[in-house]
Amino acid sequence: MSVRGSKVNGLMVTIRDVAKESGFSSTTVSIVLNNAPLARYIPAVTKKRIEKAAKKLGYRPNLFARSLRSKRSHTVGVMVFDMTDPYCTLILRGIENTLYQASYLPILTDVHNERSRFERYLEMLLDRRVEALIVLANWLFVDIDVLADLEKSSIPTAMIGRELKTDTISSVIVDNEMGAYAAVEHLHSLGHRKIAFIRGPKTLADSAPRWKGIRSFAKASELDLDPRLIVDLPESRDPISSFEAGYKLTEELIKQKRPFTALMAFDDMTAFGAIRALAKAGLRVPEHCSVVGFDDVAASSLYTPALTTVRQPMEAMGAMAVSIVVDGINSVQEKREVVAVHRKVAPELAVRESTRNLL
Repeated sequence: MSVRGSKVNGLMVTIRDVAKESGFSSTTVSIVLNNAPLARYIPAVTKKRIEKAAKKLGYRPNLFARSLRSKRSHTVGVMVFDMTDPYCTLILRGIENTLYQASYLPILTDVHNERSRFERYLEMLLDRRVEALIVLANWLFVDIDVLADLEKSSIPTAMIGRELKTDTISSVIVDNEMGAYAAVEHLHSLGHRKIAFIRGPKTLADSAPRWKGIRSFAKASELDLDPRLIVDLPESRDPISSFEAGYKLTEELIKQKRPFTALMAFDDMTAFGAIRALAKAGLRVPEHCSVVGFDDVAASSLYTPALTTVRQPMEAMGAMAVSIVVDGINSVQEKREVVAVHRKVAPELAVRESTRNLL
């Protein structure tokens, strides 16, 4: 039996090479180096000689070949809906770091918000026998019946950024309602009463709970929500387009000549666009208008002015999804039922330079 190892001087070191060096048969060497069940019957002195020979030659086991025998791949499929979205970066860092610590290899795919690409990648990941799936639903979820596709695969799956009502697929989301409530409460505490709102696209899962949080605060504090100061982001598959849409919608709000002293944007990219439009109109942030975003993408603290925003604990969300699917993998190995877990994490308001007291 020849299991390939590492290259020495351009040649692949095999089990046979280690057998020749140690003086034992290929079978004995294979049993020792693969830590097969029979290894416990081989004397310690023999094991030591084989391991010494393997180290000297620089032999490394072929993990792929081993995985074929054990039916374990130690890989996790990570499906991102659009990698150009800055929202993804920190979540992916959390996923990658936690998978590394758990000794799992991520296989990363970007489905470009396309149904056909999603289905093809899912098929490819399942063909490669990934042991779990993590899906990052960061922008428009396009009209994908993803749940049915994933439920059929019957491998532990966690979705980040999408609240699920299912018994088979786990989910990790931020408390959007709480975050939006905190943002508008912050503006209100600074004395702002004429607040403009750029809401998210209607089909995006985060939009409704964020607006619910705003309405909830408005009701509790008797804040008047002027319908003429409320606009919606258009549907788009491109996350960067929210910058352009934020810019255009803010221009439209300014042209109405309806005064507002603060603007709450659906996300940070929209807020960046709004700030650009305000500056073009000669309105300084925060002197003439305070602006709040949502997400706390990497650029938020570097922007001028540094953006006040609702921070999603993105790395922690990525790490949480990994711990859920690794528990699921362990359940599969132990022949236990895999139970879906639904986590909602609390956001945090990051107050920076784009908001100020009105007085």
